[in-house]
Amino acid sequence: MSLERIACRTPNADGITNIPVWKFDVIRVAIINAITDAGQDGLLFSELTGEVRKRLSASELKDLGSVGWHTTTVKLELEVRGEIDRVAGKSPQRLFLVGKQ
Repeated sequence: MSLERIACRTPNADGITNIPVWKFDVIRVAIINAITDAGQDGLLFSELTGEVRKRLSASELKDLGSVGWHTTTVKLELEVRGEIDRVAGKSPQRLFLVGKQ
């Protein structure tokens, strides 16, 4: 697995977290697939980690570390990139692919 790292930002610009590229890639795909599978209503943030976990192999889970921490880190970077978004001012937080709301 690659030792190359990727910078993950947050929407409020409170710093950068560097994680291995392979971790970013597997979590990103799992997040996109989970949101896509959730359909038109989007995916509740509270369900995201469980949905990501279901989409990872046993080997990925073993090597990843904290699924919840990595999922949140990658989710925030995807928001900064404009790939996913949440419904503003709504609670609980619901995630959508950009352009799919």
